[in-house]
Amino acid sequence: MLGAAPASWDGTGARVSGRDEDRPRRTLKVAVSQSVDSLNPFLATRLLSTSVHRLMYENLTNYDPADSRPVPGLATAWKPSSDKLTWTYTIRENARWSDGRPVTARDAAWTFTTMMTDEDAATANGSFVTNFREVTAPSATRLVIRLKKPQATMAALDVPIVPRHIWSKAGDLAEFTNDRTFPVVGSGPFVLTGYKADSYVRLTANPVFWRGAPEFHELVFTYYKDGDAAVAALRKGEVSFVQGLTPAQARALADEPGVTVNDAPGRRFLALATNPGARAQDGRVFGDGHPSLRDPRVRRALFMAVDRDMLVDKVFQGYAVRGEGYIPPRFSRYHWRPAAGQRVPYDPGEAARLLDGAGYRKNAEGLRTGADGKPITYRLLCHATDPNDKAIGRYLQEWYAGLGLGLRVDCLDNVTDPWTAGEYDLAFDGWSVNPDPDFVLSIHTCAALPATPGAPGATDNFICDPRYDGLYGRQRAEYDPAARAALVRRMQSRLYDTGYMNVLAYPNAVEAYRSDRIASITTMPEAAGNIYGQDGYWSWWSATPAEPYGAGPGGGPPTGALVGIAAAGTLLAGGAGALALRRRRTVDDRE
Repeated sequence: MLGAAPASWDGTGARVSGRDEDRPRRTLKVAVSQSVDSLNPFLATRLLSTSVHRLMYENLTNYDPADSRPVPGLATAWKPSSDKLTWTYTIRENARWSDGRPVTARDAAWTFTTMMTDEDAATANGSFVTNFREVTAPSATRLVIRLKKPQATMAALDVPIVPRHIWSKAGDLAEFTNDRTFPVVGSGPFVLTGYKADSYVRLTANPVFWRGAPEFHELVFTYYKDGDAAVAALRKGEVSFVQGLTPAQARALADEPGVTVNDAPGRRFLALATNPGARAQDGRVFGDGHPSLRDPRVRRALFMAVDRDMLVDKVFQGYAVRGEGYIPPRFSRYHWRPAAGQRVPYDPGEAARLLDGAGYRKNAEGLRTGADGKPITYRLLCHATDPNDKAIGRYLQEWYAGLGLGLRVDCLDNVTDPWTAGEYDLAFDGWSVNPDPDFVLSIHTCAALPATPGAPGATDNFICDPRYDGLYGRQRAEYDPAARAALVRRMQSRLYDTGYMNVLAYPNAVEAYRSDRIASITTMPEAAGNIYGQDGYWSWWSATPAEPYGAGPGGGPPTGALVGIAAAGTLLAGGAGALALRRRRTVDDRE
């Protein structure tokens, strides 16, 4: 921990705000490279959107920024029955919606029940409630969830609780955008007060937030399609924070007066996904993925042609770790590495022999042909705003050309539509992983497939493997932390062996902020953690303005300090600590 904590805490865990209402109000502007997919928390999956929702709406529980254990949110305590099939949550009495009404257990019951009964409401987070039998609110402060079978994620339900008195009048949730009337009623540290698609999201400090109002009066996420433009805006003081820096940008900012660069182990992975053949739960097949990718020998050959060490060295220039398992090493309890005999090595020669053995031999021009006799050219979905995607795409083109395969790199502003339609062969994929990995594991189950072709679904890549599904069900019902972790590692092993998801790297979180604007801000974890895209709202809620604000180099403001904070409260429910342990880049940089 560097510097002093930005706030003190009273006996209830609420921050004692140091805000002087007479002093000028401060705006914190954050540059982002991603647009919002939806401001409706039932539908949103992109990282920016879910980050905004964490600021707008409290969950039942939060994560301690120091060690990621569950800590109170809207719930002050939670306790299971002896058979683990009934969970009772005590809802805090001092929480208020931003319109002044009390937050009650009935709001939470309405949120969960709506997800259980409305297919559209289950779009983003439906996996959390598929095992729920019934959710009731016997009183304003008592929430009861009855399960079909034990579920180990009950202290890590990452579901934004919405106000029943607003959302019960929303009508068709698939069409409700939640961005037409401002301010938007919420219970989190900030209130949504303005939005323009592909331009900005504006939030204002919530004065009735139970932990205490943020020190910055206004928080604005401003969209920059070009990363260099965002860095230039930081230098000019037009924004105070940028994320997703390239190595060159990070080095250039390292000696910039009034700027602090934060380089931390990331909570996400970058993978090369192969289309396994898109299908729906009703059995219908759709999309146009190349049929050769259904052969495990072809998928293995494609991954054997990738030099992951070179990508870490040349593309990330050391700001990443070589990829292997599905869950990044930051989450040491669940991180998995293949055994020596299981690991897929970089071996272009063996890759060529596998393709020969699969029947995809070279013609007279040295090009491998498919069953139709035509040369094989795969389509690779690439994010237009991600320079790393583009750089890796060029390496893949070179490596696959050596195998006699063509590769067309399609860098698009919107990769969601072709991905959802199954109209791709390969794609850059990745997710931000939460302390409890249940969500990122659930998106590869058969239950996550869309109900019908084109329907919304939670699937990441249309994977449906019965063996994987069996392991998923077992880990979800396992309360012993060590036994559950072992099952999660077995799931990653199975996912690795199928070859549908090939993890290339674990990129670092490389970001920068103006220390003449921000005096202190919480990282998560507090020792060498990230600021943007946290598992909670700690960074923006805890950020304190430098004084004099915006004075610049030599103006006397304190230097930037990355600090951690003690999480509010203690776990009051017996056994809840043992459950310490969740979630999600989208296809368009998913959460």
